[in-house]
Amino acid sequence: MAVSLAFSRAFESPDPSARAAIVVAVIDDNRLVRDALAAMLNELTDMRAVASAVADARFVADNNPHVLLLDVGLGDEDSLGVATKLRKNAPDARIIVMDLVPVHEEIAEFVNAGVCGFVLKDATFEEFVRTIRSVADGEKVLPPSMTHSLFAQIARDVRGRKGEQVLDEVRITPREREVIELIGEGLSNKEIAMRINVATHTVKSHVRNVMEKLSLHTRLQIAAYSHRDVSA
Repeated sequence: MAVSLAFSRAFESPDPSARAAIVVAVIDDNRLVRDALAAMLNELTDMRAVASAVADARFVADNNPHVLLLDVGLGDEDSLGVATKLRKNAPDARIIVMDLVPVHEEIAEFVNAGVCGFVLKDATFEEFVRTIRSVADGEKVLPPSMTHSLFAQIARDVRGRKGEQVLDEVRITPREREVIELIGEGLSNKEIAMRINVATHTVKSHVRNVMEKLSLHTRLQIAAYSHRDVSA
């Protein structure tokens, strides 16, 4: 399924020539879905998409994708097992899971398996593109519809951990606190950098410092920490 040039331009990267094309492997056993999605992604100048019905090691090796877009409903296969296998076969690729049931326990399992992003199949094409670009840039992405329950669960875990008082007593700089709040709003590193007028690498440094000081491991945990008072 092709899209018009005018339609594709609406989703162009701000500067597509600034980096090599993102190679996206679409793995979905629905031929219409995978071929249509691959065709639409190939209309974008900063992406090159290939498609397969199965998570085959040879297919992955031949195409060396930067991002794997994985449908969780691949026949009778265990989607979590497929994600784990893909991580082993393509350790440098970043996995985005499609059509995930928004249950935080399942999300946590996929995160532990190395999945970097989630997108619902009823998302708009713009949301697909934004998720792919963000994950390719090293971000972890969760659809807004999934964040509330997951934040609440992580916040409960953080509050219930031994050493909660230590978290609250850690010396966080005003800038780091600002970064925490913006992560809680769902902003990416690039968006935070633009908001507070600093370089993206400076934001990344603040994020690393926050994780070390608060003994957290992911941006989702930082976001949950920023919402801890609200969900208490």
